[in-house]
Amino acid sequence: MSVDVIVAGGGPVGLLTAALLDAAGVSVEVLERKAGRSELAKATTMHPRTLEVLTLLRTEDDRRLSDLLVALGHPLPQAHFAVLPAGLDYTRLDTPYPFVLMVPQTTTEQVLADHLRRRGIPVHYGHDVTAFTQTADGVRVTVNGRVREAGYLVGADGARSLVRRQAGIDFRGTPPSMVGFVADVTLTDPPDGVVHHWDHRHGQLSVIPLPDGNHRVFGTEAADTGLTPDQVRARQAQAPTVDALRANLRRMTGGDHGLREVRWQSTANDTTRHAAKYRSNRVFLAGDAAHVHLPAGGQGLNVGLQDAANLAWKLAAEIHGWAPAAITEGAAGYESERAPVAAELAGNTLAQAALMTTFTPAGAALRDLMSALIAKGGETADDLAGRLSGLGLSYAPPAPGHPLDGCRAPDLALADGTLHRRLAVDRFLLADFTPGAVFTPLGSARVEVARALPWSGLSAALIRPDGYIARAWTAPDVEEVAAAVRAWTTPRP
Repeated sequence: MSVDVIVAGGGPVGLLTAALLDAAGVSVEVLERKAGRSELAKATTMHPRTLEVLTLLRTEDDRRLSDLLVALGHPLPQAHFAVLPAGLDYTRLDTPYPFVLMVPQTTTEQVLADHLRRRGIPVHYGHDVTAFTQTADGVRVTVNGRVREAGYLVGADGARSLVRRQAGIDFRGTPPSMVGFVADVTLTDPPDGVVHHWDHRHGQLSVIPLPDGNHRVFGTEAADTGLTPDQVRARQAQAPTVDALRANLRRMTGGDHGLREVRWQSTANDTTRHAAKYRSNRVFLAGDAAHVHLPAGGQGLNVGLQDAANLAWKLAAEIHGWAPAAITEGAAGYESERAPVAAELAGNTLAQAALMTTFTPAGAALRDLMSALIAKGGETADDLAGRLSGLGLSYAPPAPGHPLDGCRAPDLALADGTLHRRLAVDRFLLADFTPGAVFTPLGSARVEVARALPWSGLSAALIRPDGYIARAWTAPDVEEVAAAVRAWTTPRP
Protein backbone atom coordinates (compact mmCIF):
# COMPACT_ATOMS: atom_id res chain seq x y z
CA MET A 1 0.00 0.00 0.00
CA SER A 2 1.18 3.55 -0.71
CA VAL A 3 0.48 5.22 2.68
CA ASP A 4 -0.79 4.33 6.13
CA VAL A 5 -3.73 6.74 5.96
CA ILE A 6 -5.67 8.58 3.26
CA VAL A 7 -7.61 11.61 4.45
CA ALA A 8 -10.56 12.53 2.23
CA GLY A 9 -11.15 16.25 2.59
CA GLY A 10 -8.70 19.14 2.53
CA GLY A 11 -10.48 21.53 4.87
CA PRO A 12 -9.12 22.40 8.32
CA VAL A 13 -10.22 19.11 9.92
CA GLY A 14 -8.64 16.97 7.21
CA LEU A 15 -5.45 19.03 7.20
CA LEU A 16 -5.09 18.89 10.99
CA THR A 17 -5.74 15.14 11.03
CA ALA A 18 -2.94 14.69 8.50
CA ALA A 19 -0.57 16.99 10.37
CA LEU A 20 -1.08 15.18 13.68
CA LEU A 21 -0.71 11.74 12.09
CA ASP A 22 2.52 12.90 10.46
CA ALA A 23 3.76 14.19 13.83
CA ALA A 24 3.17 10.68 15.18
CA GLY A 25 5.28 9.09 12.43
CA VAL A 26 2.40 7.92 10.23
CA SER A 27 2.56 8.23 6.44
CA VAL A 28 -0.45 10.13 5.16
CA GLU A 29 -1.84 11.98 2.17
CA VAL A 30 -4.82 14.29 1.73
CA LEU A 31 -7.25 14.13 -1.19
CA GLU A 32 -9.47 17.16 -1.78
CA ARG A 33 -12.23 17.23 -4.39
CA LYS A 34 -12.01 20.98 -5.04
CA ALA A 35 -9.39 22.39 -7.37
CA GLY A 36 -7.75 24.45 -4.62
CA ARG A 37 -8.14 25.86 -1.16
CA SER A 38 -11.36 27.69 -0.47
CA GLU A 39 -11.20 31.49 -0.68
CA LEU A 40 -14.24 31.85 1.61
CA ALA A 41 -13.76 32.95 5.21
CA LYS A 42 -16.56 30.65 6.50
CA ALA A 43 -15.81 29.75 10.13
CA THR A 44 -14.05 32.62 11.89
CA THR A 45 -14.17 31.68 15.58
CA MET A 46 -11.44 29.71 17.33
CA HIS A 47 -11.90 28.81 20.98
CA PRO A 48 -9.16 28.26 23.62
CA ARG A 49 -9.15 24.46 23.63
CA THR A 50 -8.56 24.38 19.88
CA LEU A 51 -5.57 26.69 20.24
CA GLU A 52 -4.22 24.35 22.93
CA VAL A 53 -4.56 21.44 20.48
CA LEU A 54 -2.67 23.37 17.81
CA THR A 55 0.19 23.84 20.28
CA LEU A 56 1.02 20.17 19.58
CA LEU A 57 2.38 21.13 16.16
CA ARG A 58 5.64 23.02 15.80
CA THR A 59 7.62 24.60 13.01
CA GLU A 60 11.32 24.11 12.35
CA ASP A 61 12.15 27.09 14.59
CA ASP A 62 9.96 25.66 17.40
CA ARG A 63 7.07 28.05 16.94
CA ARG A 64 3.69 26.42 17.43
CA LEU A 65 0.83 26.64 14.96
CA SER A 66 -1.22 28.22 17.74
CA ASP A 67 1.40 31.00 17.94
CA LEU A 68 1.13 31.62 14.20
CA LEU A 69 -2.66 31.84 14.27
CA VAL A 70 -2.76 34.13 17.31
CA ALA A 71 -0.40 36.50 15.48
CA LEU A 72 -2.74 36.51 12.48
CA GLY A 73 -6.04 36.74 14.36
CA HIS A 74 -7.98 39.20 16.45
CA PRO A 75 -8.58 38.18 20.09
CA LEU A 76 -11.86 39.07 21.81
CA PRO A 77 -12.31 38.82 25.59
CA GLN A 78 -15.86 37.46 25.45
CA ALA A 79 -17.85 34.78 23.67
CA HIS A 80 -21.61 34.86 23.22
CA PHE A 81 -24.24 32.24 23.93
CA ALA A 82 -27.25 32.70 21.63
CA VAL A 83 -26.17 36.34 21.06
CA LEU A 84 -27.50 37.22 24.51
CA PRO A 85 -26.66 40.71 25.81
CA ALA A 86 -24.45 39.32 28.60
CA GLY A 87 -21.27 37.77 27.21
CA LEU A 88 -19.21 34.89 28.57
CA ASP A 89 -16.00 36.22 30.11
CA TYR A 90 -13.01 34.24 28.79
CA THR A 91 -10.38 36.35 30.53
CA ARG A 92 -10.70 34.30 33.73
CA LEU A 93 -10.25 30.92 32.04
CA ASP A 94 -7.25 28.81 33.08
CA THR A 95 -5.56 28.59 29.70
CA PRO A 96 -2.69 30.25 27.81
CA TYR A 97 -5.41 31.51 25.41
CA PRO A 98 -8.07 33.28 27.54
CA PHE A 99 -9.93 34.76 24.58
CA VAL A 100 -11.93 34.03 21.46
CA LEU A 101 -9.67 34.30 18.42
CA MET A 102 -11.34 35.73 15.34
CA VAL A 103 -9.43 34.22 12.43
CA PRO A 104 -10.89 33.40 8.99
CA GLN A 105 -11.02 29.76 7.96
CA THR A 106 -8.91 30.67 4.93
CA THR A 107 -6.08 31.69 7.29
CA THR A 108 -6.42 28.50 9.35
CA GLU A 109 -6.26 26.40 6.18
CA GLN A 110 -3.27 28.35 4.91
CA VAL A 111 -1.30 27.82 8.14
CA LEU A 112 -2.08 24.09 8.17
CA ALA A 113 -1.38 23.65 4.45
CA ASP A 114 1.95 25.48 4.74
CA HIS A 115 2.90 23.22 7.64
CA LEU A 116 2.11 20.09 5.62
CA ARG A 117 4.04 21.43 2.65
CA ARG A 118 7.11 22.06 4.80
CA ARG A 119 6.78 18.53 6.14
CA GLY A 120 6.51 17.05 2.65
CA ILE A 121 2.98 15.72 3.18
CA PRO A 122 1.07 15.65 -0.12
CA VAL A 123 -2.24 17.51 -0.35
CA HIS A 124 -3.79 16.68 -3.71
CA TYR A 125 -6.42 19.14 -4.94
CA GLY A 126 -8.82 18.17 -7.71
CA HIS A 127 -8.80 14.57 -6.45
CA ASP A 128 -12.37 13.35 -6.10
CA VAL A 129 -12.93 10.27 -3.94
CA THR A 130 -15.88 8.47 -5.52
CA ALA A 131 -15.81 5.02 -3.88
CA PHE A 132 -13.83 2.69 -1.65
CA THR A 133 -13.72 -0.93 -0.61
CA GLN A 134 -12.27 -2.42 2.55
CA THR A 135 -10.09 -5.51 2.78
CA ALA A 136 -8.69 -7.38 5.76
CA ASP A 137 -5.56 -5.23 5.81
CA GLY A 138 -6.46 -1.98 4.09
CA VAL A 139 -8.72 0.26 2.03
CA ARG A 140 -8.84 0.61 -1.76
CA VAL A 141 -9.96 4.15 -2.62
CA THR A 142 -11.17 5.15 -6.09
CA VAL A 143 -9.91 8.64 -6.93
CA ASN A 144 -10.42 10.27 -10.33
CA GLY A 145 -11.10 6.82 -11.76
CA ARG A 146 -7.92 5.26 -10.35
CA VAL A 147 -7.37 3.16 -7.24
CA ARG A 148 -5.12 4.22 -4.37
CA GLU A 149 -4.41 1.98 -1.40
CA ALA A 150 -3.95 2.75 2.26
CA GLY A 151 -4.22 1.07 5.61
CA TYR A 152 -7.03 3.39 6.74
CA LEU A 153 -9.36 6.07 5.38
CA VAL A 154 -10.50 9.17 7.30
CA GLY A 155 -13.60 10.91 5.97
CA ALA A 156 -13.25 14.61 6.70
CA ASP A 157 -15.22 15.45 3.57
CA GLY A 158 -17.99 17.58 4.98
CA ALA A 159 -21.70 17.40 5.66
CA ARG A 160 -22.44 15.59 2.38
CA SER A 161 -19.65 13.10 3.04
CA LEU A 162 -19.18 10.49 0.33
CA VAL A 163 -17.17 8.43 2.80
CA ARG A 164 -20.04 8.36 5.28
CA ARG A 165 -22.58 7.39 2.62
CA GLN A 166 -20.35 4.70 1.10
CA ALA A 167 -19.75 3.25 4.56
CA GLY A 168 -23.51 2.97 5.05
CA ILE A 169 -23.49 5.06 8.21
CA ASP A 170 -26.80 6.71 9.14
CA PHE A 171 -26.86 10.47 9.62
CA ARG A 172 -29.72 10.97 12.03
CA GLY A 173 -31.23 14.12 13.45
CA THR A 174 -33.76 16.89 12.94
CA PRO A 175 -34.70 18.74 9.74
CA PRO A 176 -34.34 22.51 9.35
CA SER A 177 -36.99 25.03 10.42
CA MET A 178 -35.26 28.38 9.83
CA VAL A 179 -32.84 30.22 7.56
CA GLY A 180 -30.18 32.66 8.66
CA PHE A 181 -27.86 34.93 6.71
CA VAL A 182 -24.12 35.55 7.00
CA ALA A 183 -21.82 37.95 5.15
CA ASP A 184 -18.34 39.44 5.33
CA VAL A 185 -18.55 43.12 4.51
CA THR A 186 -16.62 46.38 4.34
CA LEU A 187 -18.17 49.11 6.50
CA THR A 188 -17.10 52.76 6.39
CA ASP A 189 -18.93 53.53 9.65
CA PRO A 190 -18.69 50.33 11.70
CA PRO A 191 -20.07 50.00 15.23
CA ASP A 192 -17.66 50.06 18.15
CA GLY A 193 -16.61 46.46 18.83
CA VAL A 194 -19.02 43.52 18.84
CA VAL A 195 -22.72 44.34 18.72
CA HIS A 196 -25.76 42.05 18.92
CA HIS A 197 -29.24 43.34 18.04
CA TRP A 198 -32.42 41.39 18.84
CA ASP A 199 -36.00 42.53 18.28
CA HIS A 200 -39.00 40.20 18.42
CA ARG A 201 -40.70 42.21 15.65
CA HIS A 202 -37.90 42.00 13.09
CA GLY A 203 -35.26 39.44 14.04
CA GLN A 204 -31.63 39.24 15.11
CA LEU A 205 -28.43 40.72 13.65
CA SER A 206 -24.84 40.71 14.89
CA VAL A 207 -21.74 42.59 13.72
CA ILE A 208 -18.27 41.31 14.68
CA PRO A 209 -14.90 42.79 13.61
CA LEU A 210 -12.51 40.58 11.62
CA PRO A 211 -8.68 40.72 11.66
CA ASP A 212 -8.45 42.34 8.21
CA GLY A 213 -10.58 45.35 9.19
CA ASN A 214 -13.75 44.00 7.63
CA HIS A 215 -16.78 42.73 9.57
CA ARG A 216 -18.79 39.52 9.85
CA VAL A 217 -22.55 40.21 9.79
CA PHE A 218 -24.99 37.42 10.60
CA GLY A 219 -28.54 37.02 11.77
CA THR A 220 -32.07 35.80 11.12
CA GLU A 221 -35.18 37.61 9.96
CA ALA A 222 -38.30 36.85 11.98
CA ALA A 223 -40.10 35.88 8.75
CA ASP A 224 -37.51 33.16 8.08
CA THR A 225 -38.40 31.07 11.15
CA GLY A 226 -41.04 28.42 11.76
CA LEU A 227 -40.59 27.07 8.22
CA THR A 228 -41.09 23.60 6.79
CA PRO A 229 -38.04 21.81 5.33
CA ASP A 230 -39.39 22.49 1.83
CA GLN A 231 -39.73 26.19 2.62
CA VAL A 232 -36.17 26.24 3.95
CA ARG A 233 -34.88 24.69 0.74
CA ALA A 234 -36.85 27.17 -1.37
CA ARG A 235 -35.62 30.10 0.70
CA GLN A 236 -31.99 28.99 0.44
CA ALA A 237 -32.34 28.53 -3.31
CA GLN A 238 -32.77 32.31 -3.57
CA ALA A 239 -29.41 34.00 -3.97
CA PRO A 240 -28.71 36.48 -1.16
CA THR A 241 -28.53 40.09 -2.33
CA VAL A 242 -26.71 43.21 -1.17
CA ASP A 243 -29.99 45.14 -1.07
CA ALA A 244 -31.54 42.60 1.32
CA LEU A 245 -28.50 42.75 3.59
CA ARG A 246 -28.54 46.57 3.60
CA ALA A 247 -32.25 46.52 4.43
CA ASN A 248 -31.61 44.15 7.34
CA LEU A 249 -28.90 46.42 8.71
CA ARG A 250 -31.16 49.47 8.52
CA ARG A 251 -34.12 47.68 10.04
CA MET A 252 -32.14 46.23 12.93
CA THR A 253 -29.62 48.99 13.69
CA GLY A 254 -31.18 52.16 12.23
CA GLY A 255 -28.53 52.49 9.51
CA ASP A 256 -26.33 50.51 7.15
CA HIS A 257 -23.00 51.47 8.84
CA GLY A 258 -21.68 52.64 5.51
CA LEU A 259 -21.96 49.23 3.84
CA ARG A 260 -19.61 49.58 0.90
CA GLU A 261 -18.73 46.08 -0.25
CA VAL A 262 -19.99 42.55 0.35
CA ARG A 263 -16.98 40.29 0.05
CA TRP A 264 -18.93 37.06 0.63
CA GLN A 265 -22.42 36.10 1.73
CA SER A 266 -24.36 32.93 2.26
CA THR A 267 -27.19 31.36 4.26
CA ALA A 268 -27.37 28.77 7.03
CA ASN A 269 -30.09 26.66 8.62
CA ASP A 270 -30.59 24.66 11.79
CA THR A 271 -30.39 21.13 10.35
CA THR A 272 -28.97 19.04 13.19
CA ARG A 273 -27.56 15.57 12.54
CA HIS A 274 -24.81 13.32 13.79
CA ALA A 275 -23.44 10.01 12.56
CA ALA A 276 -24.65 6.76 14.05
CA LYS A 277 -21.05 5.49 14.01
CA TYR A 278 -17.66 7.18 13.88
CA ARG A 279 -15.80 4.08 12.80
CA SER A 280 -16.54 1.29 10.35
CA ASN A 281 -13.61 -1.16 10.44
CA ARG A 282 -10.79 0.81 8.75
CA VAL A 283 -12.84 3.92 7.99
CA PHE A 284 -13.33 6.91 10.32
CA LEU A 285 -15.42 10.09 10.21
CA ALA A 286 -14.43 13.49 11.58
CA GLY A 287 -15.78 17.04 11.57
CA ASP A 288 -18.87 17.88 9.53
CA ALA A 289 -18.88 14.38 8.09
CA ALA A 290 -19.83 13.23 11.59
CA HIS A 291 -21.99 16.12 12.85
CA VAL A 292 -23.79 19.20 11.51
CA HIS A 293 -25.77 21.88 13.34
CA LEU A 294 -26.65 25.56 13.36
CA PRO A 295 -23.35 27.52 13.49
CA ALA A 296 -24.17 28.99 16.91
CA GLY A 297 -21.32 30.08 19.14
CA GLY A 298 -18.70 29.21 16.51
CA GLN A 299 -18.41 25.64 17.75
CA GLY A 300 -18.50 23.53 14.59
CA LEU A 301 -14.96 24.02 13.35
CA ASN A 302 -13.60 23.77 16.88
CA VAL A 303 -15.31 20.46 17.64
CA GLY A 304 -14.13 19.11 14.28
CA LEU A 305 -10.51 20.06 15.00
CA GLN A 306 -10.80 18.45 18.41
CA ASP A 307 -12.16 15.31 16.70
CA ALA A 308 -8.90 15.27 14.77
CA ALA A 309 -6.83 15.57 17.96
CA ASN A 310 -8.70 12.70 19.61
CA LEU A 311 -8.49 10.44 16.56
CA ALA A 312 -4.92 11.03 15.42
CA TRP A 313 -2.97 9.72 18.42
CA LYS A 314 -5.22 6.67 18.79
CA LEU A 315 -5.01 5.75 15.10
CA ALA A 316 -1.25 6.30 15.16
CA ALA A 317 -0.95 3.99 18.19
CA GLU A 318 -2.98 1.35 16.36
CA ILE A 319 -0.82 1.62 13.25
CA HIS A 320 2.41 1.43 15.27
CA GLY A 321 1.15 -1.57 17.22
CA TRP A 322 1.03 -0.22 20.77
CA ALA A 323 -2.68 0.60 21.14
CA PRO A 324 -4.55 -1.23 23.91
CA ALA A 325 -8.12 -2.39 23.25
CA ALA A 326 -9.47 0.47 25.39
CA ILE A 327 -8.50 3.04 22.75
CA THR A 328 -9.24 1.02 19.63
CA GLU A 329 -12.68 -0.30 20.50
CA GLY A 330 -13.31 0.27 24.21
CA ALA A 331 -14.42 2.96 26.60
CA ALA A 332 -11.59 5.31 25.59
CA GLY A 333 -12.04 4.70 21.87
CA TYR A 334 -12.56 7.50 19.35
CA GLU A 335 -16.28 6.88 18.86
CA SER A 336 -16.92 6.27 22.56
CA GLU A 337 -15.43 9.64 23.46
CA ARG A 338 -16.43 11.86 20.58
CA ALA A 339 -20.01 10.74 19.84
CA PRO A 340 -21.26 12.11 23.20
CA VAL A 341 -19.54 15.41 22.36
CA ALA A 342 -21.53 15.62 19.11
CA ALA A 343 -24.75 14.83 20.97
CA GLU A 344 -24.08 17.65 23.47
CA LEU A 345 -23.17 19.98 20.60
CA ALA A 346 -26.48 19.19 18.89
CA GLY A 347 -28.36 19.95 22.09
CA ASN A 348 -26.69 23.24 22.90
CA THR A 349 -26.96 24.61 19.35
CA LEU A 350 -30.67 23.73 19.21
CA ALA A 351 -31.09 25.49 22.56
CA GLN A 352 -29.28 28.54 21.17
CA ALA A 353 -31.50 28.44 18.09
CA ALA A 354 -34.56 28.59 20.35
CA LEU A 355 -33.14 31.57 22.27
CA MET A 356 -32.07 33.38 19.11
CA THR A 357 -35.11 32.84 16.92
CA THR A 358 -38.18 32.69 19.18
CA PHE A 359 -39.30 36.12 18.02
CA THR A 360 -42.16 36.65 20.47
CA PRO A 361 -42.58 38.60 23.72
CA ALA A 362 -42.14 35.26 25.53
CA GLY A 363 -38.89 34.71 23.65
CA ALA A 364 -37.71 38.16 24.71
CA ALA A 365 -38.52 37.36 28.34
CA LEU A 366 -36.57 34.08 28.16
CA ARG A 367 -33.58 35.91 26.69
CA ASP A 368 -33.70 38.49 29.47
CA LEU A 369 -33.79 35.75 32.09
CA MET A 370 -30.88 33.79 30.61
CA SER A 371 -28.83 36.93 30.10
CA ALA A 372 -29.36 37.95 33.73
CA LEU A 373 -28.20 34.51 34.92
CA ILE A 374 -25.03 34.80 32.83
CA ALA A 375 -24.39 38.35 34.01
CA LYS A 376 -24.49 37.16 37.65
CA GLY A 377 -21.56 34.85 36.98
CA GLY A 378 -21.34 31.65 38.99
CA GLU A 379 -22.19 28.13 37.84
CA THR A 380 -24.38 28.99 34.84
CA ALA A 381 -21.85 31.33 33.27
CA ASP A 382 -18.93 29.03 34.12
CA ASP A 383 -20.70 25.99 32.65
CA LEU A 384 -21.55 27.75 29.40
CA ALA A 385 -18.03 29.17 29.09
CA GLY A 386 -16.63 25.68 29.63
CA ARG A 387 -18.88 24.23 26.93
CA LEU A 388 -18.12 26.82 24.26
CA SER A 389 -14.41 27.18 25.01
CA GLY A 390 -13.94 23.40 25.05
CA LEU A 391 -12.10 23.63 28.36
CA GLY A 392 -14.96 22.10 30.34
CA LEU A 393 -14.94 18.85 28.39
CA SER A 394 -13.89 15.68 30.19
CA TYR A 395 -14.04 12.05 29.10
CA ALA A 396 -15.45 9.24 31.21
CA PRO A 397 -12.46 7.21 32.49
CA PRO A 398 -12.38 3.50 31.57
CA ALA A 399 -12.27 2.56 35.28
CA PRO A 400 -12.96 4.30 38.62
CA GLY A 401 -10.03 6.27 39.99
CA HIS A 402 -9.11 9.83 40.91
CA PRO A 403 -11.71 12.61 40.30
CA LEU A 404 -9.31 14.23 37.80
CA ASP A 405 -9.19 11.13 35.56
CA GLY A 406 -10.53 12.05 32.13
CA CYS A 407 -10.29 15.81 32.71
CA ARG A 408 -8.31 18.21 30.54
CA ALA A 409 -4.89 18.92 32.01
CA PRO A 410 -4.21 22.65 32.44
CA ASP A 411 -0.92 24.09 31.26
CA LEU A 412 0.95 22.92 34.35
CA ALA A 413 4.31 24.33 35.29
CA LEU A 414 7.13 21.84 34.72
CA ALA A 415 10.68 22.05 35.99
CA ASP A 416 11.63 23.22 32.49
CA GLY A 417 8.70 24.76 30.66
CA THR A 418 4.98 24.06 30.63
CA LEU A 419 2.91 20.96 30.03
CA HIS A 420 1.16 21.85 26.79
CA ARG A 421 4.44 22.53 25.01
CA ARG A 422 5.88 19.20 26.12
CA LEU A 423 3.02 17.06 24.85
CA ALA A 424 3.62 14.97 21.73
CA VAL A 425 1.23 13.01 19.52
CA ASP A 426 3.26 9.80 19.70
CA ARG A 427 3.66 9.42 23.46
CA PHE A 428 2.16 9.99 26.89
CA LEU A 429 3.65 12.40 29.39
CA LEU A 430 4.02 11.30 33.02
CA ALA A 431 4.04 14.40 35.23
CA ASP A 432 6.08 13.61 38.33
CA PHE A 433 5.17 15.89 41.25
CA THR A 434 7.36 14.14 43.84
CA PRO A 435 10.37 16.00 45.31
CA GLY A 436 12.64 13.04 44.60
CA ALA A 437 11.39 12.38 41.05
CA VAL A 438 10.62 8.77 41.99
CA PHE A 439 8.84 8.00 38.70
CA THR A 440 11.81 8.79 36.43
CA PRO A 441 12.55 5.07 35.79
CA LEU A 442 9.15 4.67 34.10
CA GLY A 443 10.25 6.64 31.04
CA SER A 444 10.20 4.81 27.68
CA ALA A 445 9.70 5.36 23.98
CA ARG A 446 5.96 5.81 24.63
CA VAL A 447 6.14 7.70 27.93
CA GLU A 448 8.14 10.84 28.68
CA VAL A 449 8.59 11.58 32.39
CA ALA A 450 8.69 15.29 33.28
CA ARG A 451 9.28 16.80 36.70
CA ALA A 452 6.36 19.08 37.58
CA LEU A 453 5.72 21.70 40.22
CA PRO A 454 3.14 20.77 42.88
CA TRP A 455 -0.48 20.75 41.71
CA SER A 456 -3.75 19.61 43.27
CA GLY A 457 -2.04 17.38 45.85
CA LEU A 458 -0.97 14.84 43.22
CA SER A 459 2.11 12.65 43.22
CA ALA A 460 1.80 11.80 39.51
CA ALA A 461 -0.48 12.24 36.51
CA LEU A 462 -0.36 10.30 33.25
CA ILE A 463 -1.31 12.74 30.47
CA ARG A 464 -2.59 11.49 27.13
CA PRO A 465 -1.12 12.86 23.89
CA ASP A 466 -4.23 15.00 23.40
CA GLY A 467 -3.85 16.66 26.79
CA TYR A 468 -6.36 14.76 28.91
CA ILE A 469 -5.51 13.01 32.18
CA ALA A 470 -5.49 9.25 31.75
CA ARG A 471 -4.79 8.57 35.45
CA ALA A 472 -3.90 10.67 38.47
CA TRP A 473 -2.52 9.60 41.86
CA THR A 474 -2.05 11.16 45.27
CA ALA A 475 0.30 8.47 46.67
CA PRO A 476 3.78 7.71 45.24
CA ASP A 477 3.21 4.03 44.49
CA VAL A 478 5.62 3.30 41.65
CA GLU A 479 4.23 -0.13 40.83
CA GLU A 480 0.65 1.12 40.62
CA VAL A 481 1.71 3.89 38.25
CA ALA A 482 3.79 1.44 36.20
CA ALA A 483 0.78 -0.85 35.84
CA ALA A 484 -1.37 2.02 34.56
CA VAL A 485 1.33 3.03 32.10
CA ARG A 486 1.42 -0.52 30.75
CA ALA A 487 -2.37 -0.63 30.51
CA TRP A 488 -2.45 2.53 28.35
CA THR A 489 0.53 1.70 26.13
CA THR A 490 0.49 -2.07 25.66
CA PRO A 491 -1.79 -3.94 23.23
CA ARG A 492 -3.90 -6.82 24.43
CA PRO A 493 -2.14 -10.19 23.92
